Amino acid sequence: MQPMDFSVYRRIVILTGAGISVASGLRPYRGAGGVWGDIDPQKAATRAILEQDPQKVWELCNEQRRQVLQSSPNPAHLALASLEASLHPTQQFLLVTQNVDGLHHRAGSQRVVALHGDICRTRCTSADCSLAAFVDTAAYTELPRCSRCGSPLRPDIVLFDEPLPVDAEWAVKRALRDCDLFLAVGTSGTVAPASNFVRSADYVGARTIFVNLEPMDPPNPYFHESLLGRAEEILPVLCGVSLSSDPG
Repeated sequence: MQPMDFSVYRRIVILTGAGISVASGLRPYRGAGGVWGDIDPQKAATRAILEQDPQKVWELCNEQRRQVLQSSPNPAHLALASLEASLHPTQQFLLVTQNVDGLHHRAGSQRVVALHGDICRTRCTSADCSLAAFVDTAAYTELPRCSRCGSPLRPDIVLFDEPLPVDAEWAVKRALRDCDLFLAVGTSGTVAPASNFVRSADYVGARTIFVNLEPMDPPNPYFHESLLGRAEEILPVLCGVSLSSDPG
């Protein structure tokens, strides 16, 4: 495998999934060793559970916060941050992540859309409350309440049966509208949103590349190329960067 010449692309969109963070010590949600193999998400991570028993959501998220705080960006995260920093000012770049671990930001990436939120942020459950989402690393053994309106607080993540944030979804759709390179890393590539994003990229004529430990099953015809292996090994080579340190 040779480094790619990213300078020939004007509008780059990169999508990352849970597979990119495995080398940081974080478990994927699905597949072998996945979180949902131990926990039924329909009993711990849905909008209905949040409304009925929000402490159950916190029990799940407390453990995820603990794991995220003990992790660090791995070479895959660092390679993408280095790639972004190396681009010419005329090149457009958007990193879209399905992950809630915040590791892309910690690696130094700037133009990031976190589709599913950030596990280390908290917000009020009331849509009418003026409290802005805030950075929060606490583990709550008792249900936290909003300091402004008294409503329960919640992790600032997208639960099952909740829509994606409108501004995040719009930013991705706008970037895909005229992208010429789409790269998906550490995601199955066969289910939404990855399947929809690559279809949009293919429609506008972009080069589409799939990077994952395992092949797609079933294959997604909108991906033109596949690179199979560990993201932390493939991306530094693909991006042509030499990584000598980890910022943590």
